[in-house]
Amino acid sequence: MEPILETDNLWKIYHIGKVDSPALRGVSLQIMPGEFVAIMGPSGCGKSTLLHVLGGLAQATRGSVLLDGNDLSNMQDAERTQIRRCKVGFVFQRFNLLPTLDVRGNIRLAQHIYGNEFDPHRFEMTTNVLGLSHRLHHRPSELSGGEQQRVAIARAIINEPKILLADEPTGNLDTANSDAVLALLRQLHRDLGQTIMMITHNPEAAAYAGRVIHMRDGLIVDGIPA
Repeated sequence: MEPILETDNLWKIYHIGKVDSPALRGVSLQIMPGEFVAIMGPSGCGKSTLLHVLGGLAQATRGSVLLDGNDLSNMQDAERTQIRRCKVGFVFQRFNLLPTLDVRGNIRLAQHIYGNEFDPHRFEMTTNVLGLSHRLHHRPSELSGGEQQRVAIARAIINEPKILLADEPTGNLDTANSDAVLALLRQLHRDLGQTIMMITHNPEAAAYAGRVIHMRDGLIVDGIPA
């Protein structure tokens, strides 16, 4: 089986005036289809930069990124955008929901942006799994933080991405809602076979994953089962 995501000697260097500031210093990793991997490390260690590069949101300075066999490092912005639309779902710390749309509208908007026609079976399955069926006509302001993050997850997986990239998905949630969101991610992995890479600094969140990779100073320092 081939990795769904693979990097080799990945570097990302930011140029600040005359100073070069490396955020990634030669990261090599593999994520297999169906894995739930947590990337752990302190603030500033390069976790979020790694996620942005792996998801095609940022260009690597050097090294390679293979996403489902596509080399992102050799692509222009428009090409990376197309691959991102077809292959990747994103969940961020901020929910990024449109306040004027209800739950149904926010999820369907993702299908429209990706150019997919409305699939009622996929929509019903997704909203049922995430416990949103009774909240479809509520706007974000009428939802709890945990419910808003569930809508964000539904929006991310509605187009059946090859991999879900989650950047501190519980960072704005209290303990109860954090546990509920993490349990849902584990359920998506277990029941739907969704491949997930989650960025976190919280060891309790990382424990929901099947494998934990630790980063420090832009490098991977070890990888262990959760």
